[in-house]
Amino acid sequence: MDLLDFENAELYFDEPLAQDVARLLMAAADKYGSEESESLLLRASLMAPQHLMVLVALYRYYFYQHRLEDALLVAESTLAVVGRRLDFPETWVYLREANVGAGVMRSMGLVRFYLMVLKAAGYINLRLGHQQTGQAMLEKLVELDSHDRMGGKALLEVLHQAMNEDDLQRRA
Repeated sequence: MDLLDFENAELYFDEPLAQDVARLLMAAADKYGSEESESLLLRASLMAPQHLMVLVALYRYYFYQHRLEDALLVAESTLAVVGRRLDFPETWVYLREANVGAGVMRSMGLVRFYLMVLKAAGYINLRLGHQQTGQAMLEKLVELDSHDRMGGKALLEVLHQAMNEDDLQRRA
């Protein structure tokens, strides 16, 4: 399956959003960088905790504020929300190609979104020093994305190169 096939793909931002929640997201964007921005995003999250636009906004806020632990929590929540919608196993560890194929029949856009979040969570885990988890997440992504449309192979190559350099330095 080609994960770049967007024909008739519903994307996370296509989902209708209540006006009051949309206003909170807009206000948070307008006040980005202020303390008020986070509180507006958290209010939106309380009002629509499983809405993908809210989760993406909160994730981006934390990621770009370099609050990686918080960004990781949001990414993990997002994996759970999208995974339930796609009838995926409870955790990414048990995800198989057959699950992805069945998920594509529901929504190619959501499958791509799930895999992008898996990649992001893997990257953040690596940045936080959780090497085994981050590597396992990226390996799962590469296993499921045989054409490497999500770019997981490049991240794994960088990781392996860094591991080899660390190994060489320890031996020296």
